[in-house]
Amino acid sequence: MKSNGGEHEEWLRLALEEARSAGAAGDVPVGSVIVHDGAIIGRGQNRVERLRDPTAHAEMLAIRDASTALGYERLAGATLYVTLEPCSMCAGAIVLARLDCLVYGADDPKTGACGSLRDIVRDTRLNHQVEVTGGVLADPCSELLREFFRQKRGTGNTAVEPRLPERCESG
Repeated sequence: MKSNGGEHEEWLRLALEEARSAGAAGDVPVGSVIVHDGAIIGRGQNRVERLRDPTAHAEMLAIRDASTALGYERLAGATLYVTLEPCSMCAGAIVLARLDCLVYGADDPKTGACGSLRDIVRDTRLNHQVEVTGGVLADPCSELLREFFRQKRGTGNTAVEPRLPERCESG
């Protein structure tokens, strides 16, 4: 699905709503929507903390939601809108789902796998490539993340990462 910049912004604003909801619930504020034929077929927001699931990224949940809605795992003809450049895991899922297009807001120079650090979705060695448009509404997407982490740091959050039970630790 091809969209003009105005349509991209409209859909990405809905992904921003998902991101704000994730942030309000204590998760890193990343949100996503999947659009096919002018309608949202999937939504996702980061739920890693709430579900204690490292795979519960906004993109993964939106892909699951869309696949369930369509009753099929292939999302050809659909566009995924997400507020932050997808990581390697999510980029791999985007390729496997056969999404046509990816539109994201903020670049992720540390883990971005759609052009910043890696470029999985356009790797010609894979059996599917995705059209990518980055930087749409980059400022509000980036600011939402910055503000979330400013507040986290400002709360004096000194939480320690939980340790694995001794039976699981090496040594």
